[in-house]
Amino acid sequence: MLSTQRWSEQGLALLQLLLVASFSKSEERACSLMGEPEEPQLFKTGDIILGGIFSFHSSWRTVESSYMHRPLPLQCIRYLNFRAFQFAQSMLFAIEEINNSTDLLPGIKLGYKMYDVCGSLARAVRVALSLINGNEETATMSEEPCSGSVPAIIGVTSSSPCMAVSTVIGPFHTPMVSHFATCACLSNKVKYPSFLRTIPSDYYQSRALAQMVKHFGWTWVGAIRTNDDYGNNGMATFIEIATQLGICLEYSLPFFRTDSPEQKQKIIDTIKGSSSKVIIGFLSHMDMDVLIEEFAHHNLTGFQWIGTESWISDSQTAIAKGNYILEGSIGLAIRKAHVTGLREFMLDVKPLNFSGNKLFTEFWETAFGCIFHHNKQTGENLEQCTGFEDLTEIKNSFHDMSLMPIFNNVYKAVYAVAHTLHQILGCGDMCSNTIASDPQVVSYKQMFKTKEGEEVYFNENGDPAAKYDIINWQPKKDGSVEFVTIGLYDASLPEDKQLHLDNLTLTWANNSKQVPISVCSGTCTLGTRKVLQKGKPVCCYDCIPCAEGEVSNTTDSITCVKCHPEFWSNERRDECEKKETEFLSYTEIMGTILTVSSLLGACLTATVAFIFFRHRNTPIVKANNSELSFLLLFSLTLCFLCSLTFIGRPSDWSCMLRHTAFGITFVLCISCVLGKTLAVLMAFKATLPGSNLMKWFGPRRQRIVVLAFTFIQVVICIVWLIANPPYPFKNLRHFKDKIILECALGSPIGFWAVLGYIGLLALLCFILAFLARKLPDNFNEAKFITFSMLIFCAVWMTFIPAYVSSPGKFSVAVEIFAILASSFGLLFCIFIPKCYIILLKPERNTKKNMMDKKNCDIQTRRCISCRKCGGCCSAKKGWK
Repeated sequence: MLSTQRWSEQGLALLQLLLVASFSKSEERACSLMGEPEEPQLFKTGDIILGGIFSFHSSWRTVESSYMHRPLPLQCIRYLNFRAFQFAQSMLFAIEEINNSTDLLPGIKLGYKMYDVCGSLARAVRVALSLINGNEETATMSEEPCSGSVPAIIGVTSSSPCMAVSTVIGPFHTPMVSHFATCACLSNKVKYPSFLRTIPSDYYQSRALAQMVKHFGWTWVGAIRTNDDYGNNGMATFIEIATQLGICLEYSLPFFRTDSPEQKQKIIDTIKGSSSKVIIGFLSHMDMDVLIEEFAHHNLTGFQWIGTESWISDSQTAIAKGNYILEGSIGLAIRKAHVTGLREFMLDVKPLNFSGNKLFTEFWETAFGCIFHHNKQTGENLEQCTGFEDLTEIKNSFHDMSLMPIFNNVYKAVYAVAHTLHQILGCGDMCSNTIASDPQVVSYKQMFKTKEGEEVYFNENGDPAAKYDIINWQPKKDGSVEFVTIGLYDASLPEDKQLHLDNLTLTWANNSKQVPISVCSGTCTLGTRKVLQKGKPVCCYDCIPCAEGEVSNTTDSITCVKCHPEFWSNERRDECEKKETEFLSYTEIMGTILTVSSLLGACLTATVAFIFFRHRNTPIVKANNSELSFLLLFSLTLCFLCSLTFIGRPSDWSCMLRHTAFGITFVLCISCVLGKTLAVLMAFKATLPGSNLMKWFGPRRQRIVVLAFTFIQVVICIVWLIANPPYPFKNLRHFKDKIILECALGSPIGFWAVLGYIGLLALLCFILAFLARKLPDNFNEAKFITFSMLIFCAVWMTFIPAYVSSPGKFSVAVEIFAILASSFGLLFCIFIPKCYIILLKPERNTKKNMMDKKNCDIQTRRCISCRKCGGCCSAKKGWK
């Protein structure tokens, strides 16, 4: 209830205010202008009046306000700005052409009001409002929609005043068509709904600058920008695009021509301490003139300048003090244009001298450096102007037509308004002089052709097509600067074709013919990668060589790519090469030595076998079962030869053969030795007379024992080959730059079962031989078997850790060495002593010697003479 009452009281108060306002409005039917009305510098009546805003003067006089009386109107500083005067002349020329045309706005005469804003933003807004409200001192109230007294405004020259003016006149829907305001922010139709322009947006210029910097390989640049909307917004877009293209800014400094000496010195110090050699100058021509003078004072030369359309083709900048600072500059300029008759119209200024036009008088005084007698004396010692001076006899910036592209923009702006008026008025043979109620004059989709054939249109943002000439400052013989067109940028083309540079010789900073280098870090060559420097932009980096096994085959690579496992990086780290394949081959030294050793062992064994065969009927050969001796020699030959299967490139058959052949032949060898050892033990351990123990372990039983032990190993090998056989394997682990071809075990259990079985038999044989080492017999082999088994076990015990720890082909060599060492041990310990007796001590190889001292015939278990046997018969019961 209280809430309802409160809203009722507030509604009553609002109603009372509205009634008071309505009452006041009914009583006061007119409003009056506060302050003095603004007077246009150029004015001409007509059926339709067009507005123009230009800076005929570049600055104004600052007046301190005392706050005691109304501030005085802003006073422009003397001396006319020829550039703005030429802009105004371009507008006058276009209006005169239209008024004299029978095809465009027939029956309609265009007039104009042109105001001077003196470079002041506040004055720009004030004169814009003067154009909107008609500049009347009083105005009566009306119920009609509020609209401006001019259908359109041509101007302003720079971006910041355009933003201010467009914000003010936007609600009135009065379009403003600018010829030189390039800030991309003005394309925002929400903020600036009635703004259009005949010069491309800085959005495209910033992109073009970034692409051009990228084209020349500059990744480390500095930037100086005008500290206003033009410079700040343009530079923001440039930085965004440049970052995408991999370009870094070492610094981005704001500058304005009115900056204090301390601020200017700060800029100088920053540039002196910089390492970049390229400077992006996003500056107005006025700021650039001041800046290069400061640079010249500190002799800051040798920098490559990249310019915007504001100053790169400005003839006044090219002759300004310190212009040598900008030698070799390149940048974007508005495309060259020609307007027939405009130059002649500009140079013929006397028609402006009507009704004592003050602007003409000031132009004349500025052009000839004189003063008319009726002007107030300023204290300057100047000649008196006569008004009959000849313009053709002087050379100054007024005669320079290098800004014709901008003059053409003014010309097109006027024609854009005229063509739209032509449509709105429904012109045929004649036009109605009444504008339709829709105050929006210039259509965003307006398209027409100028008399030179140039197509003019506006997109949905009020911007024209973006095309730029690329300009290079090249010196002439007389020391002046020539603006040479070296290329074109067309934003309507695909991105990779937008920037086109002609194959021309360019002039760079310091009149050099070589493209300057401006990078924070040099190009990383092939085989290296970039590593960012801590705390610095991405363009500052160190070039680090790729790690082993990685390559980079492009310059400035950010990563190194790992090679395929079977490939390895070369020394330069720029290419992956196939790894060297390594295996134990017959051709290398180690393989050759092992092969010779294996064949030598086989030959020695064959030689021993031949010797034994030749002396097979001698007692030393017949003793201890000669059949097992020949079988042992045969198995030793196989042991020596099986080591050859470990040498050479591994294959499926060689991998399966080497381990199984090794396992079976060694078991056969040790089984023979075990059989011989058991025969000795059985002969000497039979204690009872008439024992039949030897009958159960005769030669036939010995063969069965050998075959039985060997058969077990054969079964193990067969199971291994069936379950998971060895296979060729590329070992990539042990060596980074090599591929070791080896035989994988397949089943480790099978491999260690084979070795374990061999070790078990060897241990058993060693124990039995050790027990039989002191048995009496001139030809007793037990002690030699003991030594051979001792060597065998020692070799294979050391083999296991050596095999496990040896990399690659060395593990194969270790295994071959173990095979050869154990085989030579058996051969030398068991057979060499016998060969020594057979060949060198034949007198000991007799039957009589078998009955010698400390010996008995273990084959017949007979003792011929106990005296000669040394009592063996008494020691061994059951012996005769």
